[in-house]
Amino acid sequence: MSSTSLAIKNITMQFGGIKAIDDLSFDVQDNQIYGLIGPNGAGKTTIFNIITGNYKPTSGDVEFQQETITETKPNLVVQKGIARTFQNIRLFKSMSVLDNILIGFHNHTSYSYLEAIFRFPRYFWQEKRIKDEAMMILDEFDLRKFADKKATDLSYGDQRKVEIARAIATKPSLLLLDEPAAGMNPSETEDLSNVIHKIKKDFDLTVLLIEHDMKFVNNMCDMVTVLDYGEKIFEGKPADAIVNEKVITAYLGDFTHA
Repeated sequence: MSSTSLAIKNITMQFGGIKAIDDLSFDVQDNQIYGLIGPNGAGKTTIFNIITGNYKPTSGDVEFQQETITETKPNLVVQKGIARTFQNIRLFKSMSVLDNILIGFHNHTSYSYLEAIFRFPRYFWQEKRIKDEAMMILDEFDLRKFADKKATDLSYGDQRKVEIARAIATKPSLLLLDEPAAGMNPSETEDLSNVIHKIKKDFDLTVLLIEHDMKFVNNMCDMVTVLDYGEKIFEGKPADAIVNEKVITAYLGDFTHA
């Protein structure tokens, strides 16, 4: 029987007089791929920012693996096992693909600054271990051949995979993907779908994703929550969401009064 990985409990988020999120609750079970969908401005990225500690909600709580993390600082959220990507790809432009991945391991080194400065044996041993792990992650994404290339010289689809690979390097159990298929052509989208399914299995991940591509969502997600102006208007299977009247109206408008 699966247990709850992430619980959003009665979250409200106000910015001045604007309610970006209105009393939102949903649960993500271990090893699910869960979709958070809705039109632009529905509050989806706001929820990601609350989960990762970048925003403190006006009210409500976030629980991760039965622990309340509502007021946890972002760096500690990462240490607890939550990693995210962003709607706009954020890579270190002057660095190689491998070096971008190595940055993800910064919380998983135990040598001291003194050991690093004087190059003690433990420093070299850990650096080799981390590099080996990074190369294994690149293999998962079929990116080893680009290890020494500048990350921004890769295609858009491969840059997106580098960003996800860097998130995997932090060793999460929950991966948050913010519009991972945005800007991709159909071939890149299909490839990304296969990669996400693969890493979910290989790294024993739970995945929460924001996405607008409903075909992608239908192919990827076990369950979805649909937001409209910060309110939950649907929760259930993706196939049921795309025929739900409230969801159709949120995306396309109310044609009954057109």
